[in-house]
Amino acid sequence: MEERLQKFMSRAGIASRRKSEELIEAGRVTVNNKTATIGMKVTERDEVHVDGELIRLPSRHATYMLNKPRGIVTTKSDEYGRTTVMELLPDIPGLHPVGRLDKDSEGLLLFTTDGELTMLLTHPRYGHEKTYRVWCKEGTVDPSALAVLEQGIKLEDGIARAVVAKTAKDGCIITLNEGKNKQVRRMLAASGYRVKRLLRTKFAGLELGDLPEGKYRKLSPADFVKLGYTDPSGRR
Repeated sequence: MEERLQKFMSRAGIASRRKSEELIEAGRVTVNNKTATIGMKVTERDEVHVDGELIRLPSRHATYMLNKPRGIVTTKSDEYGRTTVMELLPDIPGLHPVGRLDKDSEGLLLFTTDGELTMLLTHPRYGHEKTYRVWCKEGTVDPSALAVLEQGIKLEDGIARAVVAKTAKDGCIITLNEGKNKQVRRMLAASGYRVKRLLRTKFAGLELGDLPEGKYRKLSPADFVKLGYTDPSGRR
C-alpha cells in the first residue's frame, strides 16, 4: 500500500511529518537510490535512506513513560556532553521524546517509536491537557493571581491561559492545553512568582502516579485507551 514519504518516515520514528518534509527538501532522503521529492509515495518494499542510513518500519512500536529527573536535558544527544533523557531508556532505534520538559523541570515524559502517536500528542489542534505541580519561592500562590492565569496573561509571544489554576501548599497546580516554551514558569513570573520546583504529573489522560524518579515503564493497553489511540499499522 502506497503512502506519502513523510508519513512513512514519521511511522518509522525518524521525525514528525513536518520535520520529515524538511529532511526531504534538504536533499537528505533517497528512495531506491534517487533523491526524494515532496509528494513522493512509497511502499514498505522501497528502500528509503536518510543521510545514507536505511530506515525500516519497526516490527512493533515501543512507547514508554519516564519520570524525568531535574537536571537532565530532553534531547537525543547534547553537544555540551550533558546527560540526556535517552540515557535513562532502552536503546531502541527510532525511540524519541514526545514533546519536552526543560532541564530544570521534572515528571511525566513520553517516548515512542511511533511518529503518528507523536503527531497526535503534540499537534496544537488536539489540545491535550498537561498538569503541573509547582512550588514557588514566594510560597502558596494567591487565588486572585491564579484567576488571572485562567483569564489569560500577556507574555512576549502572546496571551497564555491556564485551563485550571488552583492553590496548593507552597505553590499551585496548573493545567494547560497549549505548549509555549517554559510557559508555566513565564506565566507565574508575570504574576510575581518564581518557580522553585516544577513537576508534570499528568499528560493527555495519563498520570505519573508512583513511578520513581529516573525510572520508566512501558505503556499498557489501558494507557492507549486513555490516550484514545489505536495504532493504525497494527505494530503495537
